[in-house]
Formats: sequence, structure tokens, C-alpha cells
Amino acid sequence: MTKKIFRSIFIVAMIVFLSCFALIMGVLYNYYNAQQESGLKTELSLVADGIENVGIDYLNHIDYLESRLTLVSATGDVLFDSQVDFSEMENHAERKEIKEALINGTGQSSRYSSTLTKQTVYYAKRLSNGSVLRVSMSRYTILALIFSMIDSIVIILAIALILSVILSHSLSKRIVKPLENVNLDKPMENDTYNELAPILTRLEEQHRQIHNQREELKERKNEFFAVISNMNEGLVLLGENRMILSINPAAESFFNIDHDYIKKDFILLERDPKINKMISLAEESGKGELVVSRDGREYQLSASRVETRDKVSGVVILIFDMTEKVFAERNRKEFTANVSHELKTPLQSIMGSAELIQNGLVKDEDIPQFVKYIRLEASRMVTLIEDIIRLSQLDEQTDFIMEEIDLFAFVNAELESLRFVAENKHVTLSLHGKTTIIKGVHQLLHEVVYNLCDNAIKYNVNEGHVIVTVKEDNGNAVLIVEDTGIGISKEHQLRIFERFYRVDKSHSKQIGGTGLGLSIVKHALQYMNGTIDLESKMNVGTTITVTIPK
Repeated sequence: MTKKIFRSIFIVAMIVFLSCFALIMGVLYNYYNAQQESGLKTELSLVADGIENVGIDYLNHIDYLESRLTLVSATGDVLFDSQVDFSEMENHAERKEIKEALINGTGQSSRYSSTLTKQTVYYAKRLSNGSVLRVSMSRYTILALIFSMIDSIVIILAIALILSVILSHSLSKRIVKPLENVNLDKPMENDTYNELAPILTRLEEQHRQIHNQREELKERKNEFFAVISNMNEGLVLLGENRMILSINPAAESFFNIDHDYIKKDFILLERDPKINKMISLAEESGKGELVVSRDGREYQLSASRVETRDKVSGVVILIFDMTEKVFAERNRKEFTANVSHELKTPLQSIMGSAELIQNGLVKDEDIPQFVKYIRLEASRMVTLIEDIIRLSQLDEQTDFIMEEIDLFAFVNAELESLRFVAENKHVTLSLHGKTTIIKGVHQLLHEVVYNLCDNAIKYNVNEGHVIVTVKEDNGNAVLIVEDTGIGISKEHQLRIFERFYRVDKSHSKQIGGTGLGLSIVKHALQYMNGTIDLESKMNVGTTITVTIPK
């Protein structure tokens, strides 16, 4: 803007200067020409009067300065000339000024030199004897005058240019300075030209609108990030050329990244060809899906194309953790298969024994033994069904009655009920601790204590020990069941709380049990907000620690 103002002011200044120069030169030139012509006319009249009174000899007594006098006869012959030998001059009868004087009494004309640098002015007057007196004078044309003054003009023009540049620069700076100092962030606080008031007012309105829009966008952005940050599902937004626009914590955990990848190429984040192929499929067809396993968990990835004005502008990737669902489906199938197997085996034994008795293939003295076997298998089925019902109740979050229980006395009673089993196994039971009151479910607490202590006895060695401890720790009740049994290998420790899972199926079948005990313990403790920890070494023993909030 400064350059435009400077250029405009400079051009105007130069136009004004040249216009003034031309005007002055024109006026002065015309003024001096008029004065010169007036002098010539006066001189012509005076000389004409002198000739009329004195005769042609009058011309020989005049002092000639710049003008030239010529006397021409009525026939055009030159009778006298003040500068040239008149006898050698041609006939002037056809000269314009001579012809006009012969006809009208006076005449005038002007003629330019071949170079156009000089102009000769002629005035003629007819005398009483019919001859014509002519006076003439040569003068410079305005073009010649300019050329003759060219040095002075160049100097003046240079001074004018310098002054114009200085003044234009200074003036443009002064004009633009208030504009340069305008505070666009606070338009209404500026002290500047009144002509800018409408613009500044409009700017102030636009600032308010932009501020409100920015605040609204900021609020929506915060809401968006608050939502995606708390999503269990992973979310990745990709822009053009697969540039990462946004990624939430769940997705960061999936891709196992520890620094910012925003505005970076997705290929730097994930190089798995299957995932990149899924994104390509989404860009081409609109949607792509993929199931992947990572760090022992199952994930389903879904990519959807984002279009703007019929053009692909990005891709949205959603990551769903399907581990629980996959594991639940696997457990459901395993549970169904195990229940079918566990129920089918005793039923087949019962049906086989009953069929033998029915067909008379059993001796009378052996019938009580077969009846006892049928009863044991039926009892095993009842126990299994009762365990399944308990698990079903825990899965369905059935409401149980909470009551205050003395954990130490409760454990002591459970150990007394198992003492006969322990004696048959030659296992010594011992209880340590003190009275600890908790709020829990009597039935569920029975399942926890009974199953843990029963397992500690069943899987113990001959002449082994089971040590049970009840204590308090940081406001929690702690139950520790420690045995000197066969132990559990590490590869089985994470799965022993699954339904029907058995470490040694042959050994478990010999000692009985449904395979649901520890699963019931786990779900019962979850209902009471408790936790369970396991430590075990092969052929050394197992220690299980249960923590229940008081």
C-alpha cells in the first residue's frame, strides 16, 4: 500500500510540475511574441510615415537592430532590403503578406525554417505610391527555446524529481503509519482515520463472531476428546494420504505407542500388511474389517471411509477388544461339552448297572454293591448340578443376604467338618489367627472356605500339613490356606479358576470332584468384592491368599 500511495503522489507531483512548466513556458512565449509583434507593427507604422514624408532615402538613415525592412514595388520587384542586396532578390509579388497588403492595405504571414527551430514573422503595409513596406523578424520556436534551455530544465527537473521522491515518501509514510499501527485484535480501541470507522466496526463484529465460533469449536473439541478418551474402543482418524489426525488412549494401547504420532503417516505407526490392506479396502469400497490377535487378546478392527464432496478425505478406524466375548464363547462351548461329558458318564454307569440288575445278570449277594455304586454316581450328579446352579446364580448376580460373620469362627467350623477327610488322608489341619468380623454372604463364604481347604487336603501328600491363617490387613480380612501338597505348574496356574479345568484329569478323577470348585470360589469372591492370589511350586506346596473387604 505504501508503494501505491508513493507512486500515486509521485506521479501527481510530476504531472503538476510538468503542467506548470508547460503553462508557464506557453504563457511567457505567447507574451513575448505578442510584445515582439506589437513592436514590429509600431516600427512598421513609423518607417511607413517616414517614407511618406521624406521619401525612400529615409530608409538609409535608420539604425536596424533585429528587424529587417524590405520595400517592394506594386509589381513585386524589391526596391530596398536592410540585410540583403535587393538587386539579387527574386520577385515578391506572390508572397502572402505582399498580396494581402496590395489588396487590403496591410498583410502578415509567418514562415518556419526547414529545421523548425526558427519562425520568421512578416508585416506589410501599402504606401500611398502603391509600393509595399514590409518588416520582418526571426524568433525561436518554443521547441528551440526548450532545447536552448535544456541544461537548466534538466537541473530543475532533477531537483523536482528529488523533492517529489522525498515528499512522496514522507507523505506516504505519514498516511500509512496510522494504518500500520491499527490493532486488529481490538479494532474499537484504535485512534485512526474516521473513514476507517465502518471497517473497524465490522472487524469488531467479525472478531466477536470468530471468538464465539472458536469457543464453540473448542468446546466441541474438548467434548469429542473427552468422549474418545474414555472409550473402551480404540479410535483412529486418518486424513488425506493416511495422515493421523487423532488417536485415543485405547488405540495407543493397541498399537503400543509411547509418543505423539499426530500428523504423521500411519505407516510409521503400524506396518502390519493386513491392517494396511484393510484401510485400502475401506478407501476403495467404503468399509473394511479384520480380526487380529495381539498380546494374548483378540481384537476386531473396522475401517470406514469418510467422503467430502464425493472425494475420499479420510478413514475412521475402530478397534474393539473382543477378548472377553471370544473367551466367553470358548468357555461356553467348553462348559457345554464338559457338562455333557460330566453328566453323561455317571448316567451311563447308572444305566449300565440298572440294566444288569434288570436282566438278572447280577447275583443276589452283589446287588447291594451295584445299588451303592448307583447311589454314588447319582450323588455325584446331584453335586455337579448343585455346583452348576450356584455358578448360574453368581453369573446372574442373584441377590444374596449380607450379614456379619466372624471369619475366624466360620473357618474353624469348616475345618472341623473336614477333619475326618483329613485324617483319612493323614493330613494335619491347623488354624491360626484371631476373631475378624466381616460383612458377607454365609453361603458364598462356605463355598470359598470349604473348596479351598478341601482342595488343600485332596491334593496333599501323605503326612502333609494344611495351615489356615485368618488376619486383618489395612482394613481387609485376609484368609491364607497353605498346604504341602503336589503343587501346580506355572502353565496351569492361570487356568485353574476356569470351569471344569483340571490340572491332572486322571488324578482328579480318582479323588473325585466336579472341576467347578475353584470357579465357584472366584465368582463368590467377585460378588463379595474380594480377591484371590495363588503361589505354588511343584512338589513343595501351594499358598492361596484371599482378601475380603471388612
